[in-house]
Amino acid sequence: MSHIHNEPGQVDQTTSAYIIRLDSNNPKVLLHMHKKYKILLPVGGHIELDETPWAALVREIREESGYSIDDLEILQPKSRIKHEYSDRIVHPLPFFINTHSIPGSITHWHSDQLYCLVANGKPSLEIASDESQDLRWYTQAEIKRLKDTSQVSDSHYQIIMFIFSIALVEYDLIKASEFRIDKLIQGDKWI
Repeated sequence: MSHIHNEPGQVDQTTSAYIIRLDSNNPKVLLHMHKKYKILLPVGGHIELDETPWAALVREIREESGYSIDDLEILQPKSRIKHEYSDRIVHPLPFFINTHSIPGSITHWHSDQLYCLVANGKPSLEIASDESQDLRWYTQAEIKRLKDTSQVSDSHYQIIMFIFSIALVEYDLIKASEFRIDKLIQGDKWI
């Protein structure tokens, strides 16, 4: 999706996912080479006007990585509200939230909700043909070697190091499909 806001100072809402593979002795994080900006980023994108942040993330993961939500678990803090409501959608907690200017602009901003998901195997779907096909898996040691390059921002580096060293040990893993991906409400029914 293109930017919703095009005036200086406006902020687009985005969502991103760090996907960690645990099917070997050495966990790896998935990053893709952004087609336009030529930097390594987690998969993700814009939240469309008729989407919840979680529904947008599920769509972006499917399009950009080939993972179905059924293929993944999500890292969540052990201490969190664990309650279902009949009159609202409960989303997983974002792993990190930030607002940043997009590369090459000091007037256009993205407010990004970042999540951390875990896979135990390869994706079950194909990557969308219009998305970056340049997906790369990195171990913690490989990410450390990228620290001083322009390929990974300091923010992404810090988050990935936290995931590898703390979150994978201290957070709960929950089936990602347990969270609803309803988009809208019509009358009194979620659709």
